[in-house]
Amino acid sequence: MRTVLRTAPPSTLCPDPAPKSTRRATAAACALAGLLAVAAVCAGDAAARIFPFGPRHRSVNDLANQFVPFHAHLWDLLHGRADGGITLNWRAGGGTGFLPDYGTYLSSPLAPLVALAPRADIEYAVYALTLLKTALAAAATAFLLRRISTVPARWWPPVLGAGYALCGWSLVEGAYNPMWLDGLIAFPLLCLVAEWAREGVRPLLSVLTAAVCWTANFYTAYMATLGAGLFLLARLATAGPFRLRAPLRAAGSVVLGVGLAAPVLVPVLLSTRQAHPGVVREFEAAGAADVLARLLPGTYGFSTPAAFVATPVLLLAATLAFRREVPGRERWVWTGLVLAAAVSFQWGRTHLVWHLFATPNGSPYRQTFVLAGLLVIAGYAGLAHGPPGRRPLAAGCAVVLALTAAALPSRLATHPALLLAVAGLAAVAGALALPRRRGYAVLAALLVTGTLLGQAAATTAYADRRRLAHLDDYPPYGPGQERRAAALAAADGWPAYRTDSGLPRVAGNDPLLLGGQGTAYYSSHTPAVLTELLTALGGGWTSRGRALQSLDNPVTDALFAVGARWRDGEVVRTGAVPPLVTVRPPGAAPVLGRDPFRNQELLLGAGVYTRPAEPGSCPVGTEVFLWAPERTGEARLGTGAPVGLLGGGPRRRAAMASLGVQTPGARPEVPDGKGPAELRCLDHDRLRNAVTALRARSAVSVETTATGLTARLPDGTAGTAVVAAPAIPGWTCQGRAPDPYAGLLAVRIAGTTTVSCAFRPPGLTAGLAAAGVSVLVLLGAGWRRRLSAS
Repeated sequence: MRTVLRTAPPSTLCPDPAPKSTRRATAAACALAGLLAVAAVCAGDAAARIFPFGPRHRSVNDLANQFVPFHAHLWDLLHGRADGGITLNWRAGGGTGFLPDYGTYLSSPLAPLVALAPRADIEYAVYALTLLKTALAAAATAFLLRRISTVPARWWPPVLGAGYALCGWSLVEGAYNPMWLDGLIAFPLLCLVAEWAREGVRPLLSVLTAAVCWTANFYTAYMATLGAGLFLLARLATAGPFRLRAPLRAAGSVVLGVGLAAPVLVPVLLSTRQAHPGVVREFEAAGAADVLARLLPGTYGFSTPAAFVATPVLLLAATLAFRREVPGRERWVWTGLVLAAAVSFQWGRTHLVWHLFATPNGSPYRQTFVLAGLLVIAGYAGLAHGPPGRRPLAAGCAVVLALTAAALPSRLATHPALLLAVAGLAAVAGALALPRRRGYAVLAALLVTGTLLGQAAATTAYADRRRLAHLDDYPPYGPGQERRAAALAAADGWPAYRTDSGLPRVAGNDPLLLGGQGTAYYSSHTPAVLTELLTALGGGWTSRGRALQSLDNPVTDALFAVGARWRDGEVVRTGAVPPLVTVRPPGAAPVLGRDPFRNQELLLGAGVYTRPAEPGSCPVGTEVFLWAPERTGEARLGTGAPVGLLGGGPRRRAAMASLGVQTPGARPEVPDGKGPAELRCLDHDRLRNAVTALRARSAVSVETTATGLTARLPDGTAGTAVVAAPAIPGWTCQGRAPDPYAGLLAVRIAGTTTVSCAFRPPGLTAGLAAAGVSVLVLLGAGWRRRLSAS
């Protein structure tokens, strides 16, 4: 078979437009690829009876903790209902920067589509985005395949494009990390950029494509860029003489694209350095049998690469090395590239290169989608020379069977997975062995497509059920959460006071999901200063301090101006609290120590706790509080309701908890365990007096905006104005750097009646400057091309 390569000479700037028939065929291939991908995912979810096709929910791990709440907050922003803006988030964490979170979780061009759905259907909207991203990855790959060469059977590009989008990484990991699916789309798009660079065409579109990919999700875009670089080198080695201009053009396009994305990327980078450190672990390569087992359909694992690609892809790639009608350089370059990429996943040094030089917290094989893409391209490279003959087909089947046999020692190679793999191999091999006459083409297409859809749907269904069994799961967003959100909205008094979404929590970002302005917050960008402050005050957390929980405590409510909170199934008023801005007497800021009770009193400016007069007994009428951060179990006061503690280990810390009001004869029961278990007695009369004193020297009014706040103070005020918000980097007050007050935002004042604080994300100015340079370079290059053309 003769290969038709669309290869323009490097000097061509404006290639002839493709015929209408070719454009229509390409559009049809892209649409079919997307439809096949969506059909397989929906069929698998329906088979697993999981949301939205059954009673099982999808609310697991970061999907429930981060992605759904952040998209709910984006919905609020787009509808003008959020507290804050694109740079500052007043809803969560007591007031945190939002641009880094936006750049990490929400900067996909598709994310704003959630605004089209009712807010109550936010989980449906996120699911729809997941399907749309999968479809676009399939469509982009089909477009790429048709762009690099043509094959006699036009149904192959959409099938292989869907095969890429339905790889195990997409179905098992991307399904509940939808921001990663932007990387799944980015790989074929960046390969297109590489192809344009090789041909010397579409320079502006190349830059814009790179900018969109890196803005959508920089983390997976980085991996996709590495993969596209490997693709470019392979194309230069197989599709013509190697010219240095091509990689230079490609690198220039990516650099300028990253420059355009810099207003988002630089704040994200700086924010990660200011975030509370997460899990630090060393990379451990997975066993060979487990790695090969993940090539099978219907497998699931957390510490192994989700390398499944449907049998049509795997078999075509396996036959490539044995096809003598394919030029030797083409055979060995693509085969060697696939093998080299797979081996690089298992070596510690290249593992770090793939992951931005840091072993990730969680799955250590997040780059696996690149391997799937290279397998698809390698398989298609052989198809460009026609279907494989019987000898290479037999050799390819032997390779696939050998890989399957080598996976048998792994516990991941279950009987259903093996049966699906063998049945798929028989079907695809039979399809490729059919006579090459028109009457058999439909049968071949049905066998190949059916295998793809069946294996992908089975993998989806299996992963759906295994995720619920192995990952943390949370209540799905439903009528109960809607009622809670409505109650919080009815009690909202921002910025006069905060309304906390309270306990029990739904997920890690309840303020974003349910409303209010609480201190709970979970992100890769949780500021270290915020974690340290809440920890010093007795707060609880999980995820090694990045998932901060609401602290239900009258003293901290006064410190953070929490005037209402959700508790025991309803919104309760916490009483009079100081406003968001208070004024403390002149003098040095307090220094917090290890005792959270004492730390609360230092920030409050008054003593409100007492130690039990005798072991385990507080004065009758006082409220008993327990601080046992390392304990796990139930604590109670006498016959009162039990209070759950979840502490211990470096991953989680139990919050200070109220055991109730002391009654005569009641004794506290505390679970055994390591670490301190301190009891204190809170005198509410003292607390009311302290709050009254604070209110007497507080702001008369406070106005908050999307970029800061302004407070009006009583005449003649002197001392330190303290804002009930963490002193994260990026704030300026009165035009100068703030004066942190034990972790809170503060500024020293004398005689002024107005305090103004503005927030600018660190790195935003540098990012805008980098984008400006990229724009100037693009304008200069365009002007130069016009001069050359004239």
